[in-house]
Amino acid sequence: MKRVLCTLLSGILFAAFASPLLRAQTSDTPGATVAPPGALTQEQRGRQLMDQMIAALGGPEWLNRKDMQFHGRMASFFQGRPNGMIVEFDAWHQFPDSTHQEAQRIGFLTDKSMIFPGKKIDVVQIWTGGTGYEVTYKGKTTLPKDQVDDYYRRQAHSIEDVVRDWIKAPGVMILYDGTGMVERRMADKVTILSANNDAVTIDLDSTTHLPVRRTFQWRNTTFKDYDEDVEEYDDYHTVQGLPTAFTITRYHNGDMANQRFYNKVQYNTGLPPELFNPDNLLKKK
Repeated sequence: MKRVLCTLLSGILFAAFASPLLRAQTSDTPGATVAPPGALTQEQRGRQLMDQMIAALGGPEWLNRKDMQFHGRMASFFQGRPNGMIVEFDAWHQFPDSTHQEAQRIGFLTDKSMIFPGKKIDVVQIWTGGTGYEVTYKGKTTLPKDQVDDYYRRQAHSIEDVVRDWIKAPGVMILYDGTGMVERRMADKVTILSANNDAVTIDLDSTTHLPVRRTFQWRNTTFKDYDEDVEEYDDYHTVQGLPTAFTITRYHNGDMANQRFYNKVQYNTGLPPELFNPDNLLKKK
C-alpha cells in the first residue's frame, strides 16, 4: 500500500500549487487586450507575453502568495490507460521567502471503517529540503531516489520557479515561438532558455494569457535519450482574486500519467512550520 501511495504521489505536484490549465474559463478569469506584435522582436514579444501571463495570474498578489491548501482526487494511468485507482488527498504547500524554504505536505485519505463514517489520514508525504519523506505514526522513511528526483525536477521547471528565478537570471533568453492549438484553444508559445541550455516552454491562452501547458525535456541517463514532461491546465476558477486551475493533466513522453482534480483551494491561511517537519509523526488512530 505504501509503495502504491509513493508512486501516486510523484504525480501530485506540487504542481498543485503550480497552478493554471488547459481551457481557461474566460467568464471567470480576467482577459487583457494585446497590441499586435508588429515590429517587436522575438525576444521582446516573449517578454511581453510573460508579463501578460503574470498579470493574468494575479500580478503581485500571485507573486507574493505565502501558502496554498487544497483538497482533491487523483486518477493515475499506465501507458496512457487508466489503472482504475482514484486517490483522495489533502495537501498543503508553503511557498519560499526570506524566512523559510519551499515545502509541501500531502495526506492520503481513506475510509475510517464500515462502522464509523468519515475519512482518515494514515500516511503523509512531506517534501522539504530537497528530500521526500513518508510519515506514519510508526516513523518516517525517505522516499525512493527516482521519485525524489522526479518531484524536484518538475518543481525546478514549474511556472512558479520560471517566474521567480529563471526570467531574472543572467543570460536567460525568452523567445516567442508563434501560435498553436492546445485542446482546440489558440495559444501563444513562449520558450525560456537558461544560460546552461535548460529550457521550459509555456503555452498561454491567446485570449486570457493564462498558462494552458508547460513542457520541458531532460536527458535520460540510463537510455541516453530525452524524456519529456508536460502539464496541461484547465477549469480555471477565481479563488481569493487569483485564477486557479482546478484540473491538471500530466503526460510523460506523450502518455497520460495522471490527472488531478481540485474541489477546494485556499491561499494564505498561515500554515504552521511544524506541518512540514517530517520528525512530527502522525497520531495513532
